[in-house]
Amino acid sequence: MLRSAIIGTGAYLPEKVLTNDDLAEIVDTSDEWIRTRTGIRQRHIAADGELTSDLAVHAARNALADAGLGPADIDMILVATTTPDRTFPATAATVQEKLGITHGGPAFDVQAVCSGFLYGLATADAFIRSGQVRTVLLIGAETFSRILDWQDRGTCVLFGDGAGAVIMRAEEGRGDLSDRGVLATRLHADGRYADLLYVDGGPSAGESCGKVRMKGREVFRHAVVKLAEVTREVLDDAGARPEDIALMVPHQANIRILEATAKKLGLPPEKVHVTVDRHGNTSAASVPLALDDARRSGRLHPGDLVLLEAMGGGFTWGASLVRL
Repeated sequence: MLRSAIIGTGAYLPEKVLTNDDLAEIVDTSDEWIRTRTGIRQRHIAADGELTSDLAVHAARNALADAGLGPADIDMILVATTTPDRTFPATAATVQEKLGITHGGPAFDVQAVCSGFLYGLATADAFIRSGQVRTVLLIGAETFSRILDWQDRGTCVLFGDGAGAVIMRAEEGRGDLSDRGVLATRLHADGRYADLLYVDGGPSAGESCGKVRMKGREVFRHAVVKLAEVTREVLDDAGARPEDIALMVPHQANIRILEATAKKLGLPPEKVHVTVDRHGNTSAASVPLALDDARRSGRLHPGDLVLLEAMGGGFTWGASLVRL
């Protein structure tokens, strides 16, 4: 059977770093207040004129180099983002143009907020396993700072900008847990919780992009339960056990959520990769940024079994089990 193997990863973070002390100068907060509640020390902020597509292209080029491929080898581009350059065209089409890809393969965006990369991974996997494409460039990219209310200390301290990318390619597998590639994925959504985490604008609702609004305690409570459930589902689907996992690479939203989810799965802290302290919550870019960081820091190696998970506004949530 066909499997979708991850053959390259890449990342990009804007040059500007905004520390907790920097934030304390513009909003009523402190480094201690932010660190003890979230685990975040700093985040990166896109420069004026630096677009989501620019971040995405940097990450894509790094992933292509890691895979030993060129733009002409890509059959399809997916960009998971909540902060597109424009309402349309899709940011993926802009990335396609900036990379110089002209053969006309599909390029489109995926919008599931912080779960967007997992939704994109499942979409790319389905295209590859159906035989429609062979090689996919999947990117999670955000300029989330553009939709923050910088006077709301409950949200502006949490988020940052960045991009991560993976190259996925079709490979033959045997159909069991020993295969390389995406082994199982589960996705969920429940729109009843939309008012707990949302943006108060949009082209249809208010002809503006709006700002992020969140009820943090409720989001935390639901996140821990739903992430633990979906990770168990995906392990069961693949016939794997928690102890088989080399590393969990979760959405980097809040250190407390990461720790609580790992505890419910029985995973020790050393099996959870953490970048939230350096990057903050980069929404759809979070998981691929952390995955690339785990590989390049030597925490992941070929053949390792990796558990990816994320939850975002909607609510949307999902998990995927991948062997590198």
